[in-house]
Amino acid sequence: MKKLTNITDADLVKAYQSGDIKALSALVKRWHVSFCKLAYWYVKDADIAKDIAQESWTIIIRKLNDLKEPKKFKSWAISIVNRRAIDWIRAQRNEDKKLHRFYHERSSKVISETNEDYKQELRSKLIQSIYELSDDQQMVVKLFYTQNYSLKEISSLLKISVGTTKSRLFHAREKLKTILKT
Repeated sequence: MKKLTNITDADLVKAYQSGDIKALSALVKRWHVSFCKLAYWYVKDADIAKDIAQESWTIIIRKLNDLKEPKKFKSWAISIVNRRAIDWIRAQRNEDKKLHRFYHERSSKVISETNEDYKQELRSKLIQSIYELSDDQQMVVKLFYTQNYSLKEISSLLKISVGTTKSRLFHAREKLKTILKT
């Protein structure tokens, strides 16, 4: 075999296609560092760039016998490295999206659970606070908020004036505010 610098890529490809394994070794020696640099330009990580170059060589070796125009080896091989690097970037973006989605769903679930716990605690405290009201106030609050009666209907049921119903409801709310603040 001639000196490596005097041999073209096309000659090396033809030699490999003819069964000369040393020609493949010469191609790898000539192009591997360039492929690593090209991949690094995309991914900005030396280890990943080496992996991409290695994966690219696997594809190149597998398809080298099918290369119809050996003169186009350089552009053909570079396009393989480019595609592998871009595929890696896409895969990373998809992975990032999945992680972001998982994190968002997880944090939403935690917030939701926390909110539910808070709501349950608040509900429990409110019910306890209602029992601290006078019986008259408790009755008006329960009829108004849980039974959805109007002020007029409550006054009719309890046989008191609408003004007294409003007053009891107002004072019950004020007392609940005071109780719940502590």
